Amino acid sequence: MITGASSGIGRGVAVELARRGAVVGLVARRAELLGEIVDDIKMQNGRALAVVADVNDAQSIRSAADKLRSEFGHIDLMIANAGIGGASHAVDLQPAAVANLFNVNVLGAVNSVTAVLPEMAKRGEGQLVAISSLAAYRGIPKSAAYCSSKAALSSFFETLRIDLRNSGVSVTIIHPGFIKTPLTAGREATMPFLMELDHAVAKIIKAIEKRKKSYAFPWQLASIVRLGLIMPTFMYDRIAARSSYRE
Repeated sequence: MITGASSGIGRGVAVELARRGAVVGLVARRAELLGEIVDDIKMQNGRALAVVADVNDAQSIRSAADKLRSEFGHIDLMIANAGIGGASHAVDLQPAAVANLFNVNVLGAVNSVTAVLPEMAKRGEGQLVAISSLAAYRGIPKSAAYCSSKAALSSFFETLRIDLRNSGVSVTIIHPGFIKTPLTAGREATMPFLMELDHAVAKIIKAIEKRKKSYAFPWQLASIVRLGLIMPTFMYDRIAARSSYRE
């Protein structure tokens, strides 16, 4: 089960997993795009089912998971990928926009987890995956809502990982850098170590298959971000203020 499967990382992961033999359940709001992906997968002799649902609606996501279980028997893997971006200087923040971003990026993942976890725990097997971001580690300019939403997402899944130790249900948190998707399209700012989608998808799936607890990439940018964690605050603020990747 993959949320946000109609474009970007979600679509790429879904198609590649199907190519490798997985039966995929595609969940998103855009029915037409989901139908196109299902057709693409079936043309390659794969199996896929599209379910239109909104991650903001807990009952909608629960119904989508129930439909997938009814069709395929059970859900082995749930990838909480649905997410939106947003750029705004601190003085221009709008509460409604920030709330919407958190509803999708954080509560949408919560809704997705609760739709599958009870059944996974009962069976004693399964895997939960969060598509977070390197932006979860520290704040970056004009990204207060986005960074904090990804930090919340990573922390939520980290707690799940601890709670679910020895349950048979594993948890993987993916922290990608910049990837060529609709989320990054149209920006004039230079995005360091920008990756092609296919390359990123291969890395994500490899981490999922290895059931890594946490995986951050590309390594060059991940290393810089980790350095920022131990950097004195005054130094980090000075360096971070020089760059904005949201323009």
